Amino acid sequence: MTDKQPIQGFNADDADAVLAPAYARRGMQQAIPKNRLPEHEMAPDTVYQLIHDELMLDGNSRLNMATFVTTWMEPQAEKLMTEAFDKNLIDKDEYPQTAEIETRCINIVSNLFNAPEPGVGASAIGSSEAVMLAGMALKWRWRARRQAEGKPTDKPNLILGANVQVVWEKFCRYWEIEPRYIPMRKGRYVISAEEVTARTDEQTIGVVAILGTTFTGEFEPIEAIHEALVEQNAKTGWQIPMHIDAASGGFVAPFLHPDLKWDFRLPLVKSINVSGHKYGLVYPGIGWVVWRGQDDLPDDLVFHVNYLGGDMPTFTLNFSRPGNQVVAQYYNFLRLGEAGYRQIMEALRDTAMMLSSGIAEIGPFELVSDGSAIPVFAFKLRDEINHYSVFDLSDKLREFGWQVPAYTMPEDAEEVAVLRIVVREGFSEDMGQMLLDDIKKAVTHFEPLTDRAPKPPAPQFAH
Repeated sequence: MTDKQPIQGFNADDADAVLAPAYARRGMQQAIPKNRLPEHEMAPDTVYQLIHDELMLDGNSRLNMATFVTTWMEPQAEKLMTEAFDKNLIDKDEYPQTAEIETRCINIVSNLFNAPEPGVGASAIGSSEAVMLAGMALKWRWRARRQAEGKPTDKPNLILGANVQVVWEKFCRYWEIEPRYIPMRKGRYVISAEEVTARTDEQTIGVVAILGTTFTGEFEPIEAIHEALVEQNAKTGWQIPMHIDAASGGFVAPFLHPDLKWDFRLPLVKSINVSGHKYGLVYPGIGWVVWRGQDDLPDDLVFHVNYLGGDMPTFTLNFSRPGNQVVAQYYNFLRLGEAGYRQIMEALRDTAMMLSSGIAEIGPFELVSDGSAIPVFAFKLRDEINHYSVFDLSDKLREFGWQVPAYTMPEDAEEVAVLRIVVREGFSEDMGQMLLDDIKKAVTHFEPLTDRAPKPPAPQFAH
């Protein structure tokens, strides 16, 4: 065969993809349309490289100290997730074993939270959907009680702190419930029992307490709130229940604070949500909601799917979604067990407290929380520092690659601006020491600049 003879079966149109180095291919030498379909197809390797390069403009997720969601998992878990991408979790008859694994996870979470009737719960796409499901159950149960008593059901209210995640605001708006917010104030960023009982009445569908606030990582005084509600219910005849938003702390407290009473050991706690993609250690998005017992989940909210001759109840706002996060959660439960989760949470707490104590020793800072509740803490500049702000420090740390959020506290405590650090699996003490060193460098940069104006607050923190 001479050089001039064509290669059998070779299309000359493929020469660019086969012969050209990656960045000399036609697809890499011209702009691609961003908001409409391109006219022709492209080689898969070229498309991969284009998108891969574009995503380099994102921040490094492992250096993102803002996010609570998991940014590292073991390769075996990633392999299982890849194998389950194509399984639609809603199709319980086609994928009965994935449905069985989901049920096992619900039982494990219920047991972890000391439910007297394990197995009453649902998986969700993060705690946002889980919160909606739990809130609906609160409203339905309240409405049924009112109707049985012959009383109006048109003005329900919900007691919650101004420090709640925005999904609670959405829930109240979407389901026409009056939110009765307990304001924060400087030096106190959680709700109290006295403030809760001062706002309740017979129209109250429930009280929301947080196990690990997103602003500071603190636990709200759940047991004290519970005891105050027990006393109030006994005096008034009301039956006001509690929901615990354990999105951040639900997979931490059982291992770091086993004697803390916050879960179904308290009789008025009727439902709990938790994020599997936070300290459940799964990639986003997976959440769980569990109820104390079957009576606490109204049956008319549950849809029943028949599969393999049996009944599979389902309660969800979404429909199609992959089953791989549920599989990954089950992997973690089997892989780690109680001892493994405890070891990880202790290591994360130790790293968080090493960081917080190191930051407290740097002259201009004052701790708002220390990371001892969950591995999350917030800190602020001392009041006398007025030539730079936490927003300046956040920007400076980005130059080193770190994403450390700066924000103001909720309404009525907005004069307090803080930085927050979330320590997650995949963040070692060595990395913590590097972050501490870079915080010191940032402070050293700003300290001499006494004649500059500090950067003003950023828009409201979206947490």
